[in-house]
Amino acid sequence: MSAHLLIGPVLRRVVGDKATIWVETTSPAQVRVEAAGGGAGTASTFCAYGHHYAIVVVEGLPRGAASEYRVFLDDRKVWPQDDSPYPPSVIVTRPADDAAPVSMIFGSCREATPHATGRRLPPDALDAYARRLMADPRDPDRRPDLIVLLGDQVYADKTSAKVRRFLRRRRAAGHNGPAREVVSFDEYTKLYLESWRDPEIRWLLATVPSVMIFDDHEIIDDWNTSASWRADMSAQPWWRERIASGLVTYWIYQHLGNLSPDELAADPLLAKIQSVPDATDLLHDFGRSVDEPSSAENVDGPYQWSFVLDIGRTRLVMLDNRCNRVLTPGRREMLPAPEWGWFLDQAHGDYDHLVVGSSLPWLMPPAIHHVEAWNEKVADSAGPRRAAFAETVRRAFDLEHWAAFRRSFDALTELFRRLGQGGRGDRVGAGGAYAAPATISVLSGDVHHSYVARALLGPDVRTPVHQLTCSPIHNQVPAPLKPLMRFSWSRVAARGMRGLARSAGVERPPVAWKRLAGPYFGNAVSTLRHNGPQAQVILEGTTKQGDLFTVAKLPLTD
Repeated sequence: MSAHLLIGPVLRRVVGDKATIWVETTSPAQVRVEAAGGGAGTASTFCAYGHHYAIVVVEGLPRGAASEYRVFLDDRKVWPQDDSPYPPSVIVTRPADDAAPVSMIFGSCREATPHATGRRLPPDALDAYARRLMADPRDPDRRPDLIVLLGDQVYADKTSAKVRRFLRRRRAAGHNGPAREVVSFDEYTKLYLESWRDPEIRWLLATVPSVMIFDDHEIIDDWNTSASWRADMSAQPWWRERIASGLVTYWIYQHLGNLSPDELAADPLLAKIQSVPDATDLLHDFGRSVDEPSSAENVDGPYQWSFVLDIGRTRLVMLDNRCNRVLTPGRREMLPAPEWGWFLDQAHGDYDHLVVGSSLPWLMPPAIHHVEAWNEKVADSAGPRRAAFAETVRRAFDLEHWAAFRRSFDALTELFRRLGQGGRGDRVGAGGAYAAPATISVLSGDVHHSYVARALLGPDVRTPVHQLTCSPIHNQVPAPLKPLMRFSWSRVAARGMRGLARSAGVERPPVAWKRLAGPYFGNAVSTLRHNGPQAQVILEGTTKQGDLFTVAKLPLTD
């Protein structure tokens, strides 16, 4: 039987004259990608859990050009589809000149279908973006260099009616697990099939490069909130399969495409997978091994999901805020020591703009920040009743952002302060002088409202530092929570919650911040643009008709 495309093509990384294309096929195949005007690549599919995947490195692309491309399975063209109403997909390479402007869109939290859980959601912002880009996919003013997806690309714990019907059949057949949540690899694949075969999304992912990082819903709500949370989840009979399957599917569907062509060539796991007829056992063992909890004493560190890439004069560092947290009470950290050291190395270098992708916001509404700092302090108290009460509150209200990992919050703030001051030991500018970055931006999602905040790090910090939060792409916050979240930005709420934190002995945070735009509660997608030393962010929401409109447009440089 001839192989067909099940998902894809998904255009992932474009580096110089190379690009990577990811596909899932219905059966084993030789996958070939040919670009008009030059450039081609071939790869065989690998097999895991009865599914077939390939990632093709396309080489020899013309620089600074937009090239239409075709995908062949065993010499049979399968993309673009002959009856497609959409424009042909293109691979756009950047010019050799690193000074060309850089543009990236970002956001998080996307439920797959309009009625995924029986709720009527506002129009999908990524669908709307795709429709607008279809008017002219080659237009540099419309087309971004990169899509940055900041978590909750799929919801393992909040499934659609279609997936729930599939799960009912699975549970009736003896496959254990929660009735409405996925557990096994096969169940996880249904989430990606549902999400990435949305026609507009499929075209967009085939046309614009993308990078992705997980948040909690790829696994389960509140993933790795605390050590006691992990202990409770580990006691569930289905948990080991859930976490292993979730991490393996994330590696295949999302993380593999985050790697550059050179990184793919050097990746030992991919080499092993491609060398065996069936990689199921390899990946099953991998999924179980990479869930080992981090600890402050772990010198070598766990598998690293964080990654870095440069686009022109912009450096993007994507951080894992979930899997590798250190959850030791009193020594909580967002990243284990080896990974933090790696991040410090990436934060120092030859670039103009530093962008940090963090699924969880660094700067939250001030009142919520103080509550999270209070909660962490009380949870670490010697009194077992106080600690247990704080743990209950931590889980009930999702108090698990950077503020609830105070050691990491302070360290990240100090890093930005030092980078923004410039000076010896930080970065070398083009003229040999030590220089601060033109801007530092933290891209985040998770919190189901969008905003822009400016960090106030003091007069000696020359670099503007901003928190840029865009969430959700396709979801919504419950209506009763909106006024509470608005209130959490107020000075009154901040003073009250700061008093609460002070009563527990929490020191004042080492940074102040002010909100410049938002909060906006609709579905949204944001654009970050860099042009020389200048930077700008545009937040766009969706109308009831499914079109985009500008919510806020702000310069990020003085």
